[in-house]
Amino acid sequence: MSPTIRPVRPEDRTRWQDLWTGYLDYYETSLPAEQFELQFARLTAPDPSIHGLVAEQDGELLGLVHFLFHAHGWKARDVCYLQDLYTVPAQRGTGIGRALIKAVYVAADARGAPDVYWLTQTFNTPARQLYDRIGTATPFMVYRRA
Repeated sequence: MSPTIRPVRPEDRTRWQDLWTGYLDYYETSLPAEQFELQFARLTAPDPSIHGLVAEQDGELLGLVHFLFHAHGWKARDVCYLQDLYTVPAQRGTGIGRALIKAVYVAADARGAPDVYWLTQTFNTPARQLYDRIGTATPFMVYRRA
């Protein structure tokens, strides 16, 4: 049975935090409690600045995706940045990550922003196997302010 992909709801708070913590742990980072509060408030706002979807099956949340829309200097239409994607380890390889990405594609198309992009770290081999099937790698490297 396929999971239901749906927007994050206020009653998801505890389980959403567990999922996002798992995501942050994978990337060996942590955030203060205030950032969790801010992120969840953004995701559940009536007009969210960051959108969140979860994969739910049999009442359990098995994955999440966060994404946002923004203007692009080279395009007339907004673009969509897929910021966070996470599936619980026991469910990896079952199609949940693919379903979450495809749900972002649907949301982007509905918003008139068909260009969707995301980043991952080079060591994220399992995710990159999926990304290579559902997206196209670009030659760009990411730099940050020193």
